[in-house]
Amino acid sequence: MNYRFQNLLGAPYRGGNVVVTQNSNLISPIGNRISVTDLVKSQTVTLPIQSSSNIRRIAASPDGVFLLTVDDNNRCLFINIPRRVVLHRITFKHPVNAVKFSPNGKYIAVAAGKLLQIWKSPGFRREVFGFELVRTFADCNDKILAINWDNESKYLIVGSKDLTARLFPVDKIKGSYKKPFLLLGHRDSVVGCFFGVDKKSNKANRAYTLARDGYIFSWGYSADNDGKVHDLVDENPEDEGPPSPGTPGRDAESGEVAVKKRKDFDGKESGFGEVEGYLSGGKWELLRKDCFTQAPAKLTACDYHKGLDLVVVGFSSGVFGLYQMPDFVCIHLLSISREKITTAVFNDLGNWLTFGCAKLGQLLVWEWRSESYIMKQQGHYFDVNTLAYSPDSQLLATGADDNKVKVWTISSGFCFVTFTEHTNAVTALHFMANNHCLLSASLDGTVRAWDLIRYRNFRTFTTPSSRQFVSLAADQSGEVICAGTLDSFEIFVWSMKTGRLLDVLSGHGGPVHGLMFSPTNAILASSSWDKTVRLWDVFGKGAVETFLHTHDVLTVTYRPDGKQLACSTLDGQIQFWDPIDGVLMYTIDGRRDVAGGRLMTDRRSAANSTSGKYFTTLCYSADGTYILAGGSSRYICMYDVADQVLLRRFQITHNLSLDGVLDFLNSKNMTEAGPLSLIDDDNSDTEEGVDKQTRGDMGYNLPGSMPNQGRPIIRTKCLKIAPTGRSFSAATTEGVLVYSIDDSFIFDPTDLDIDVTPEVAFLISPDPAVTYVCALP
Repeated sequence: MNYRFQNLLGAPYRGGNVVVTQNSNLISPIGNRISVTDLVKSQTVTLPIQSSSNIRRIAASPDGVFLLTVDDNNRCLFINIPRRVVLHRITFKHPVNAVKFSPNGKYIAVAAGKLLQIWKSPGFRREVFGFELVRTFADCNDKILAINWDNESKYLIVGSKDLTARLFPVDKIKGSYKKPFLLLGHRDSVVGCFFGVDKKSNKANRAYTLARDGYIFSWGYSADNDGKVHDLVDENPEDEGPPSPGTPGRDAESGEVAVKKRKDFDGKESGFGEVEGYLSGGKWELLRKDCFTQAPAKLTACDYHKGLDLVVVGFSSGVFGLYQMPDFVCIHLLSISREKITTAVFNDLGNWLTFGCAKLGQLLVWEWRSESYIMKQQGHYFDVNTLAYSPDSQLLATGADDNKVKVWTISSGFCFVTFTEHTNAVTALHFMANNHCLLSASLDGTVRAWDLIRYRNFRTFTTPSSRQFVSLAADQSGEVICAGTLDSFEIFVWSMKTGRLLDVLSGHGGPVHGLMFSPTNAILASSSWDKTVRLWDVFGKGAVETFLHTHDVLTVTYRPDGKQLACSTLDGQIQFWDPIDGVLMYTIDGRRDVAGGRLMTDRRSAANSTSGKYFTTLCYSADGTYILAGGSSRYICMYDVADQVLLRRFQITHNLSLDGVLDFLNSKNMTEAGPLSLIDDDNSDTEEGVDKQTRGDMGYNLPGSMPNQGRPIIRTKCLKIAPTGRSFSAATTEGVLVYSIDDSFIFDPTDLDIDVTPEVAFLISPDPAVTYVCALP
């Protein structure tokens, strides 16, 4: 019963930016969760932390210990990655388009709408409120899209939608009131801006600004000839307009007194002293303009590596380029896909490039010198319909509406093979007992057998006329394959060895959505929408018994010992039958347990609504003492079979970006035209490279149908418990959720090396008693 969330499979990347820490740890957002991938060990894990909605922006501290996440509701989480806990929370007042830690880790720059805010970074100390606002700049005329720090954490360069880039000092420059330096000339939104550094002094002396139209401007900084750093005070103070009411008079008070009385934007006295900035004197000059010549494609992602002086850019056409600066020499110009590249980032050494495509759920790491892939993962394009565990519980197979079958390694969280031969949605999967064969059924009218050693389709089972299969089963010996249909209400039986059609079982009057062989004999159980569960003797060629129900039967499953049969009906009940005596043993009414969540289009409250109050998938535990049930709800229910009581409910998500998560909706979001969430009046996703994870944007629209801008509805389509009983998986709207009894948190000391041995500890420590205790195994 002590199952806890362990991992999330099925969608490695869904939007937002990614970051690389410690040169090999890739951190990416997955809906409202965070995934951490070790590129060296080829392992990925999803943190057991959920934001309130889809994560929009993330930033990692320079040492890789802290992570800052901001979601669509402007709610921010400050996370300790090694401990996997949330340390602080804060809500910003404006949408956040960019966030960045300073190189020294002391500050966090946040682009909240038009405002540039600088916050002090919280630490490990226990504080009432960890965030402290230091400075706020309100000089931009439109929303800020990009932020970058210099190496000394003294200056910020920001790119804005107002076609300009600005240079801001973190500290107040001595005696200066002047506005930040403007870098002008672009004809489109500035989506990237970076500092170039001098190799000798390691200080910023160049700048690069990249616009959405595919132009990159190179700027150079030159100090005055006398080498002095001048204050940024206007030479002609009489040109300034009259002071605003309440401004201290310049004649009455000296400049130093006026500086002390000057307030920050947030109304607080500045805690900074006055300093002389190394970029406060001199001037910035435009050195050259270059174009990437990818029109009409727009630049959607970019990054700059200061050590190698390289720029990587990604476009809306799926093309990316790698350029050597400042000479603008093209090193690589390749195409990843036909969809927009939403993120592109270097690792610390600059030898690996990470690209993400939100629409395809694709995330790949590419080594540009050897032109080889370090990692290439792609989730399912549509919802996962079905899943199956291998007999040894090491592999997990998933099938989805994108016509693909993927096989995952549970321990690493990586997909190692994808089968694409199906031409329609995959509806059912089944592992054979030898652990090397996987069966899949699809709406394209075929059942395919896959070889997991050679990774090929070695047998295809078909019918004389085209049928749509929605259920699949195989006997314990693996000699007989059965599949139930959606349209003809029949069950087809094939021979695994020859692939020939052996028999067609008729008798159901509705779609056969449930199919399973008894674990102890060759009796096949089938459930249908005709309100019946039928038992078939496949080898004897005939129906054994029929169990009648008062409502449509949605699914059926056997207990592992074969002495009990469970099925769910449309009225929200789970009925348990004795397949030997043919009598009803127990009944569980789960309508109130599975209910929960009001859709945006519902005109009734969640308590009075009848939609979705039933279970569509059932699964017994390994010992048969309890049963898991899920359906069109945010809950997975665990019942005790003997006592027919609810033991536990798992809430699969708290993501408010999905529909059906809240029981009570806010009435202020309802208008005469319908809910505000259904009205798509924002086109910022096409301009800023941030894909909104809605049903319409994720490709749920079918050709010829009206666009659906609604949010995806949370549901559980399939539940499976591992043969070992230590974990179970749920195919949900967000992906495949893996819950486990085993503790996935492994102690991984960061400073442990091969040189750390008991012998070395005896030599280093002067106290033999302490050394002896530390050296104990």
